[in-house]
Amino acid sequence: MNSNFSNKDYQCYVVEETDTLLNWLLNHVTHLSKSKLKATLAGRGIIVNGKQITQFDYPVTPGTKIAISKSKKNTLFKSKYVKIVYEDRYLVVIEKQAGILSMAAGHASLNVKKVLDSYFKQSKQKCTAHVVHRLDRDTSGLMIYAKDIQTAQLLEHDWHHNVYDRRYVAVVSGEMEQDEGTIANWLKDNRAYITYSSPEDNGGKFAVTHFHTLNRTTEHSLVEYRLETGRKNQIRVHSADMGHPVCGDHKYGNGDNPIGRLCLHAYVLCFYHPVTHRPMEFETPIPPAFAHLFKVSHKNQPYSGRTAHGFNEVE
Repeated sequence: MNSNFSNKDYQCYVVEETDTLLNWLLNHVTHLSKSKLKATLAGRGIIVNGKQITQFDYPVTPGTKIAISKSKKNTLFKSKYVKIVYEDRYLVVIEKQAGILSMAAGHASLNVKKVLDSYFKQSKQKCTAHVVHRLDRDTSGLMIYAKDIQTAQLLEHDWHHNVYDRRYVAVVSGEMEQDEGTIANWLKDNRAYITYSSPEDNGGKFAVTHFHTLNRTTEHSLVEYRLETGRKNQIRVHSADMGHPVCGDHKYGNGDNPIGRLCLHAYVLCFYHPVTHRPMEFETPIPPAFAHLFKVSHKNQPYSGRTAHGFNEVE
């Protein structure tokens, strides 16, 4: 192995024997752990002959030039609205900010799909982002995007089996009376695209939401919601049904808007990888603006504390 070319941002090598990329890395890059090498590969931190590669079994031959990023961050992806939490050859898990659409809804609308497609093109990936589930424009949090139609279909066709835990955290209006509970009813849209609920079958879809009160004041409550079903506007309607609408909700709320945004954040997303079938568990902090209302640290996590299986796996 030679290291006869250099770059201040990369550790550079020249291959001397035929191998596959990950195996070569594990055998020759001794200053990085196996998990760190996999994470760097998944995070597009490895360049082979001038091209970013994530494929673990990518063939390398004598004379191949390999550059390994010294940065812990993905330097190609830059967006103030979207953060890539995990990426492999089949999918990406992102955290979106409030104020950006999941996908295009107009000619010039800013949306996550457009941001990801631009990144894929810049990083010379021959793929496009496929939406498999959505968050409202003003809801922040975790989402999955497939990189090809086959992966998207695998996720969509067995969504309720693949996704085994989805949790949101919200600031709601008023002091919650119950510490925890479940609300279940039927949800249906009317002609004005307003979702309304009914305790009896109204021709809509049955929806079940479990809630747990994390903190409360006389003015607001911090509530975790776990979805058993995933209906349109489910949390927002069920919160309103309980008499505690999500703050900042112009459609189903009461005008209470303490931080100037819809106070709903998708902070836990757990699913079985559609190709490898491994459990993938992701979690983001409670937004600081939410926590500030209750004078608690946004780093305090109400989630059960599972480890994030699969974060750095390269398939």
